[in-house]
Amino acid sequence: MKILIKNGRVVDPANKIDANMDILIEEGAISEVSKNIKAPGAEIIEAKGMIAAPGLIDMHCHLREPGREDEETLLTASRAAVKGGFTSVCAMPNTTPACDNQSVVGFIMSEGKRIGLCNIYVVGT
Repeated sequence: MKILIKNGRVVDPANKIDANMDILIEEGAISEVSKNIKAPGAEIIEAKGMIAAPGLIDMHCHLREPGREDEETLLTASRAAVKGGFTSVCAMPNTTPACDNQSVVGFIMSEGKRIGLCNIYVVGT
């Protein structure tokens, strides 16, 4: 399957790109980034006025689970992160119980992998 994202502002600091361009995705991977790409049969997504950029990383998140699931869970935090363009978050250790031992760190990491929406990294105490 081919997907062609047309006319979006591509911001890619690693490749020194900040311009309106097209992005062609083939078999789940970006195969071309340039202007005026032609891709017969591709599903076209019009991105005028939108930004395409590498995934963001939030280095300071209070994810609340374990212990305060009434406020937020790893699932709800992951959903919010992804909607905001974040592919990775770093969970602060101020959970209840505190993230200060192998058991709590293991729980957060395994639950994050099970959810699979974004990378969840643990900042331990």
